Amino acid sequence: MKIAHLILTYTDPILTERLIEKLEHPNFDFYIHVDKKFSIEPYLYLKKYPNVYFINNREDVRWAGYNTIKATFKCIKEIVASGIDYGYINFMSGQDYPIKSAEYIHDFLERNKGKQFIEFQSIDKVWIEAQPRISRYHLTNFTFKGRHRLERLINLITPKRHLPENLEAWGRAMFWMMSPERAMYVVNYVESNSQLERFFLFTWGSDEFVFQTILMNSPYKDELVNNDYRFIDWSAGGAHPKTMNITDLERLKNSDNLFTRKVTTEKSSKLLDALGKIILFTLTSSIYLWLT
Repeated sequence: MKIAHLILTYTDPILTERLIEKLEHPNFDFYIHVDKKFSIEPYLYLKKYPNVYFINNREDVRWAGYNTIKATFKCIKEIVASGIDYGYINFMSGQDYPIKSAEYIHDFLERNKGKQFIEFQSIDKVWIEAQPRISRYHLTNFTFKGRHRLERLINLITPKRHLPENLEAWGRAMFWMMSPERAMYVVNYVESNSQLERFFLFTWGSDEFVFQTILMNSPYKDELVNNDYRFIDWSAGGAHPKTMNITDLERLKNSDNLFTRKVTTEKSSKLLDALGKIILFTLTSSIYLWLT
């Protein structure tokens, strides 16, 4: 089974290359979307890898803005248009890193084919603090002067917003592993409904609830597994997770997750070196046991 690893990035081509090398596998391809605000030139040397492809129709990604969803949709459509029969798309950032071997990750997805891995919670019943993302107007996707003042004014004079079509709101994490068919179901559902697309445009952090909302209100909701298999440390609070370092090695070694985020070349180099050795040792041991 072939897997398309979709990487949304702009930060560090060296880290992206390291990610690609650690996930080397004959059934793995890599699709790289470089934020349109940034030059793609520093990344182009990665074309030396025959299984690396660049997303052509790039998007100007806005943090917590709807453009992130637009970028994701463009990527999904280009992957599907490749004509390659992928069993899964694994959506990740340029600051994700594997904590299991490529062979382990491939076998995991092969064993679980037909399941869609994405974190989800009911925004109405559980993830209540996320309700204002939907019930209020947000101009996060725009950059014009005075947008914050206008946003406050709009919310003073307008009633609470509600999702069109009586959809129940679900959400949690941005990244996922799912089949191209289910990913395209979300793309087609949203893009064929102009009212829904306009609604999402004026939300905050839509990348953390669009896929969950559409799939949990679909005939495919029973396929969803409430786990994205990412080890992420939110203990510091705030809108961004902790940058992992060598002190986190034991926690990652003992984790059942497949990836961790976030990592950087500067702060995580010792950790990445150590993880590489563990992954190599695990893979070598598995091959030995299989041969004997």
